[in-house]
Amino acid sequence: MSLFTTFRDSQGVVVLDGAMGTMFQARGLPSGVSPELFGQERPDITASIHQAYVDAGACGLTTNTFGGTRFKLPADADVVAVNRGQVRVAREVADKAGRPVMVMGSVGPTGKFVKPLGPLDFSDLVAAYEEQVRGLAEGGADIIVAETHFDLAEVRAVSVATRNVCDLPLCLSMTFEQGVSLTGTSPLTFIDTAQNLGADLVMVNCSAGPAQLAELAEAMAPRLSIPLVLRPNAGLPVLEDGETVFKMGPAEYAEQMAKLPKAGAKFLGGCCGTSPDHIAAVVKAVENMTPTLPESDWSGVVLTSRAASVPISAGGPFALIGERINPTGKKVLTEELQRGEFSQAMIYAKEQLEAGAPVLDVNVGAPMVDESTLLPDLVLRLVERHTAPLCLDSSSPEALEAGLAVYPGSALINSISGEEGRMETLGPLCKRYGAPFILLPLQGKKLPVAAADRIAIVEKLLAQAEELGIPRRLIMVDALALAVSSKPEAARECLDTIRYITQTLGLPTTLGLSNTSFGLPARELVNTTFLAMAMSAGLSSAIAHPGAPGFSETIASGEVLLGRDRKAANFIANYSDWKPGAAQAPAAARKKPAMEGLPDGELEMAVIQGEKEAVVKLVKQALENGERPFEIVNGKLIPAITAVGDLYERKEYFLPQLLLAAEAMQAGFGVVKPLLEEDAEAEVKPVFVMATVEGDIHDIGKNIVCLMLSNHGFDVIDLGKDVPAATIVEEARKRNASIIGLSALMTTTMVRMQDTVDLVKEQGLSAKVMLGGAVVTREFADSIGADGYADDAVGAVREAQKLLGARRKA
Repeated sequence: MSLFTTFRDSQGVVVLDGAMGTMFQARGLPSGVSPELFGQERPDITASIHQAYVDAGACGLTTNTFGGTRFKLPADADVVAVNRGQVRVAREVADKAGRPVMVMGSVGPTGKFVKPLGPLDFSDLVAAYEEQVRGLAEGGADIIVAETHFDLAEVRAVSVATRNVCDLPLCLSMTFEQGVSLTGTSPLTFIDTAQNLGADLVMVNCSAGPAQLAELAEAMAPRLSIPLVLRPNAGLPVLEDGETVFKMGPAEYAEQMAKLPKAGAKFLGGCCGTSPDHIAAVVKAVENMTPTLPESDWSGVVLTSRAASVPISAGGPFALIGERINPTGKKVLTEELQRGEFSQAMIYAKEQLEAGAPVLDVNVGAPMVDESTLLPDLVLRLVERHTAPLCLDSSSPEALEAGLAVYPGSALINSISGEEGRMETLGPLCKRYGAPFILLPLQGKKLPVAAADRIAIVEKLLAQAEELGIPRRLIMVDALALAVSSKPEAARECLDTIRYITQTLGLPTTLGLSNTSFGLPARELVNTTFLAMAMSAGLSSAIAHPGAPGFSETIASGEVLLGRDRKAANFIANYSDWKPGAAQAPAAARKKPAMEGLPDGELEMAVIQGEKEAVVKLVKQALENGERPFEIVNGKLIPAITAVGDLYERKEYFLPQLLLAAEAMQAGFGVVKPLLEEDAEAEVKPVFVMATVEGDIHDIGKNIVCLMLSNHGFDVIDLGKDVPAATIVEEARKRNASIIGLSALMTTTMVRMQDTVDLVKEQGLSAKVMLGGAVVTREFADSIGADGYADDAVGAVREAQKLLGARRKA
């Protein structure tokens, strides 16, 4: 039995260690030096920190490898050796503890985004994490722990890399602000995806204090079925005597932490600002506690995207999988796919989502098409534009793997049949990527008409899946709708199959609805009637055209009649204005982001919806119609991107939509930029010098702020990361900058912001200084004499405009 299993199966609360960064800083970590390399040079210091936590009573030691990837370490560093060495230091301390203490191999974020949000291919991210995990495993880690991730795609990369390299237990974590991650993932969508990936633990760390993490645990509860780790900060930092200080002391921290086992936490630990004294206090506070472990009765599959979950279960609610992105019988779509174009596919996607489909089936299987190239390309386009989960539909295992590799959540795979070798090929692939899949009861050339024949194939496939270690939570079954025009008994047999799969096997079901009516007139009538019958038999979902007449109405009314729409609330809300004979999508599906008070011109809406090609086309049309370049920028593009900021602040948009709209705005601006110098009304742009402060190598937030400021008329000079105060101020002086922007992500480097503020004052520069970053607060900005503060990219634009106005007035 592994150490992790021993702790997982124990009755009490398991307490882990606390923060590492502040401990290293207190023991002489120089500013700007990698903690991993510092620990490599001074293993005695690393060991002393681990020993302090063992003495405090911690049962788990987190390795000094948070930044141990090729993206964070110097180019000449041996990634495997650095990680292996740091694990061995922790291993030696743990083994001498005289009691069980596990070593947790820490894997932090790279600071990079994968496509389409950033430049990296998913395979590059996986390769980087494989190097790190290999070192952690060789060093003797008991468990791999993904720490403080903010993008779901990166969490998946850690999981895939770990499963490729070793068979150690895996803990996946994310950090959240105001209930969502930076890229729009909710706590529930995170645990849905993590559990699909086969995580042994899920964790929320950093974020805020203990009370806030209790709220996140509650949000996960509906479907959480594995142990939970909570590692909060000791509150928020403040500046005292030039140092960042976390004010929540050990006693107060332990008092709040003692409430978390009742919120479902089996494992507790500390993050920023916590010390061995904090951990010792927590150990004492929870020593006689038994945690209230998750008791979710959820059973079914859950499809996820970065920002949405769609649960599909035998007990409903009913889920619709839009079938239109399929070239079969569609000449225009086929021809476009053969040319590598996606215009028609994107139109079908938008139409189906507006018609109420929560999931989109994606099939590019046309003649003379390389599916392994085209499917991932289309998936990236869809992920960039929409948040609905996808169903990847292909007979090519290579295409499916390529599609899964670029998809940031849990896509549905359509399908695994009884074809020789298909389960052995696709089953492990789905398990590795956390992808639910559809079992298709087809084997050989003969269609199984009788329910008994279909069920026999399904049970054989389930046995194969079990042998491969594939969990039931990834499996749903196609009940196989066949044409009643040629096989009159097919519908009855299909209904019997649905009942057996639902009631006996307890698995969710689906079917290709339109197959039923093939060869008959009034096909929509046959389809909707059969749909109602199938829902009554327990059908969980259907692959169909959501815009077909009567389809949405049948689902909505069926949910009422089956008692799944309590008090008919959704039906009343969506169909109170329904008229007989008028096809209509549910009102909820017809709603778009709230646009009240926002610009509604065609160009403005194209920016807001991130339609880059449309923006370029409309800007060119405006110029051809005689509109002045400056009028287009100030009158349309900037109001549109400002509206995007409003949607972002209202949590209707998240980082992916913000970046997409910003890139669309940049594309439009690129068309008019050469003409602005010729426009007599064009103004000289105010200069904004931006940098991440000395000692800090994080730049994602800074880069997003730079993009947004550029879109709002600032001439942004990005000096990069780890920039000394003297360099920042000298560049601001040379450029006659109106504003200096400073970013920091770590409590250990935010104090360097004061160097720049003081130097600006010493040299008498008129530039205003504004601050931002995950650990920075307005109180901190005020305390060091900064002129402004922003907590995100949209806020940075507003604050910069405010400071610019004040400077001009002065």
